[in-house]
Amino acid sequence: MPLPPIDSPKWQGAFRAFAWGMSSIFSTILSLVLFVTYIGIGALAHGTHFSLAWALLSTALVWAGPAQIILISTLASGATIVQSAIAVTVSAIRLFPMVVAVMPMMRTPQTKRRHLILVAHFTAVTLWVECYRFLPQVPRERRIAFVHGLGCGLISVGLCATVIGYFLAANLSQTFASAILLLTPLAFLFSTARNSKELADGVALVLGLVLYPFAAQINSGLDILLSGVVAGSIAYGVHRFRVHA
Repeated sequence: MPLPPIDSPKWQGAFRAFAWGMSSIFSTILSLVLFVTYIGIGALAHGTHFSLAWALLSTALVWAGPAQIILISTLASGATIVQSAIAVTVSAIRLFPMVVAVMPMMRTPQTKRRHLILVAHFTAVTLWVECYRFLPQVPRERRIAFVHGLGCGLISVGLCATVIGYFLAANLSQTFASAILLLTPLAFLFSTARNSKELADGVALVLGLVLYPFAAQINSGLDILLSGVVAGSIAYGVHRFRVHA
C-alpha cells in the first residue's frame, strides 16, 4: 500500500503514523528476506539446544541477524557470557554509522534524546535501507512514530519466523539452513544498489565489491572493514572533488 501524500490529513496523529509504518512492512521485499533469515536463526537456536523463549528474547533484544548467530554459536561452543557479549558488541559496531546516518533524518528542534532510544535499537540494516526509501515521503514531525511502527513490524516478522524455524528445525537440513542465511547479505546488496542515487554511492558500492577480493588476500580478518573504509574514502574524495569543481 503506497504512503499518502506528505501533506495529507492521514498523517495527523502519532498513532496514524505508527500504523502507516507498521503497514509498510508489506511494501518491501526485505520483510520476506527477514522472514526467511529468521527461520534459519530459529532452526539454529533449536539445533544448539536453546529454548524457544531464549531464542525469542535474543531476537527482540539483539535484533541483528549476524550478531544473533555469533551469540548462539559462541555460547553453544562453550564460551562464557562475557566472551559472547564482547563478540556481539564488536559485530554491532558496524551498525553505529547506520544509526548516525538515520538520526538526522527524523530529528526536529523539539526532539529529545529519549525519543530516539527505540529508534536506535530498531536500526539494523533492514530499517536503515528502508528509511532512505520511506522517510522522504513522511512528514518530519511524524517520522519517529513512523519508524517505531516500521521497527515493531519488522521485529514481529522476525519473532514469528523464529518460532516457525524453531519448530521446523527437525525438517531443515544444515545446508538449507545455511543457504537461507546467505539470502540476507545478497538482499541487502541489491537493496543498497537500488537506493544508490548519488555518484559517490555508486563509486563506494562498486569499489567495495572490487577491492574485497584483494583485501581478503591479506588474511587479517578485517577484509570487509578494509575494503569498505578504502572504497568509502575514495567515494568521499570523488564527492568533494565534484562539489568544489
